[in-house]
Amino acid sequence: MPQTSAGLISRAFAVYAKDLRLELRSRYGLNTLLMFSITTLAVVSYSLGQSGLSPKLLSAIFWIIMFFSSIAGLAQVFIREEEAGTSLALRLTADPNAVYLGKLFFNLTLLFIMMVIITPLFFIFMDVPVDNVLLFALMVLLAVIALCAATTLVAAIIARAAVKGTLFAVVAFPIIVVPLMVLVGGGAKVFSGGSIGDVSSELQLLVAYSGVMVTASILLFKYVWQE
Repeated sequence: MPQTSAGLISRAFAVYAKDLRLELRSRYGLNTLLMFSITTLAVVSYSLGQSGLSPKLLSAIFWIIMFFSSIAGLAQVFIREEEAGTSLALRLTADPNAVYLGKLFFNLTLLFIMMVIITPLFFIFMDVPVDNVLLFALMVLLAVIALCAATTLVAAIIARAAVKGTLFAVVAFPIIVVPLMVLVGGGAKVFSGGSIGDVSSELQLLVAYSGVMVTASILLFKYVWQE
């Protein structure tokens, strides 16, 4: 591995480790994600019941819950730096690419933990067919990458705004609406008993979307971060 790549990865891991230590002390981001998603899932399950729901409706409910839950917590990765007054020190000491990758890995960790907890609860609360659990797990994994790839740069953009939480949702939605629609369609096919061939186009779109968003974010982040 080239030295430059090794150095970038080590610096990104240092940023990631710093955020992870802070999160383990406060658990603010993870608690926000879990509280919002569990509460929403419980209310939806109680309101709609557990039977008679179409696969498309089940898929839409799941991914909408995941979308709004991620909006509630993922913005904190940069807002916390601004509120604590550590963003200037980070700008002076860390490479922008390392900062972006470290924050991206941290958001991936948070959202992955939330998905691991919420997905089984969704299957239980909503009485979802479990024929294609592994295929749906693959879609969830790609969804985590796509959501974090799209929202990490947005979180950096709005971190210094006055109304951070509201602005994050407004700015992030147009970017995430494309993978959200893909996930709703793909999830409906999985819940209907479809195979991996039936959702191959959705999986390919998620991979392509994630690659484009990560690449674009790396190219643009230094201008956003150093502005």
